[in-house]
Amino acid sequence: MKLILAPMEGLADFWVRQALTDVGNYDWCVSEFVRVNGLLLPPKVFYRWCPELKNGARTRAGVPVHLQLLGSDPACVAENAARAIELGAPAIDLNFGCPAKTVNRHRGGAVLLDEPELVHAVTLAVRRAVPADIPVSVKMRLGNEDDALSLDNALGVEAAGAAWLTVHGRTKRQGYKPPAFWDRIGLIREAVNIPVIANGEIWTAEDARRCQQESGCADLMLGRGAVADPLLVRALRTGQMSSWAEILPIVERFMQDVAGTGTDAQEAGRVKQWLSYMRRQWPEAGQLLQHIKRETCLRTMEPSLQQALAAVSAPAS
Repeated sequence: MKLILAPMEGLADFWVRQALTDVGNYDWCVSEFVRVNGLLLPPKVFYRWCPELKNGARTRAGVPVHLQLLGSDPACVAENAARAIELGAPAIDLNFGCPAKTVNRHRGGAVLLDEPELVHAVTLAVRRAVPADIPVSVKMRLGNEDDALSLDNALGVEAAGAAWLTVHGRTKRQGYKPPAFWDRIGLIREAVNIPVIANGEIWTAEDARRCQQESGCADLMLGRGAVADPLLVRALRTGQMSSWAEILPIVERFMQDVAGTGTDAQEAGRVKQWLSYMRRQWPEAGQLLQHIKRETCLRTMEPSLQQALAAVSAPAS
């Protein structure tokens, strides 16, 4: 079973990738997408979205980071893929799944699934542009408005030479509203001869088991569920459940890591955003968020965090 940390725009940035791979035994993770729009991007753009390139394309814990590109011009995406490899990316992932309206209006992400021939052309151009030993993979949804072209897209990706395909089990129109249709991922898996990785609505070890059963996919990509429970990977690999007492030190280290990386409000916002996701798994995260929600810098958040740490460390009476 391979477990991969998903690319999540505006959520799984460098700091979150670092924190999650510090405590989770991931096989690899994927960067936020680098938007390609008609130009060969300078190295600084790749470094902005994937700072790990300066460290051998690995996180602090040594987990490989694959670089994701988003675009619709085959030649331009291919040219930028070649540059990413020159900068040290170990693999290229192509985004045909982003549901963001701004991206879709500019002919990027999930809207391209209405044009299987273009999905094929972009994948083929990238495959030809990078060395043969560099994997090129694709991440897609079931479709744009519906899943009528899901097999056409999957077969086109396979024919273009993709090493594997990750499928989010919803269309763009379905967004992130439950459920994810894992059985429809299974139809794609049966139609192609390349590995298929299942993604979508995996919040718990039980979700993972059902996803594997319904999709027939052994390998899983974890997204929001991994943010909500940073130790979800451990539960999937070992069956060991996590506790709030284990989660809090992860939050503390994250606060230490992001200190000095932005404005006070930006740093505080990163912590609040993560706690907001954790509320799904941990009511205690919601309680901590209530204490700090009006704070605008890490310094004034610190007392509440230390109080929470003391509470979980105190011996039971």
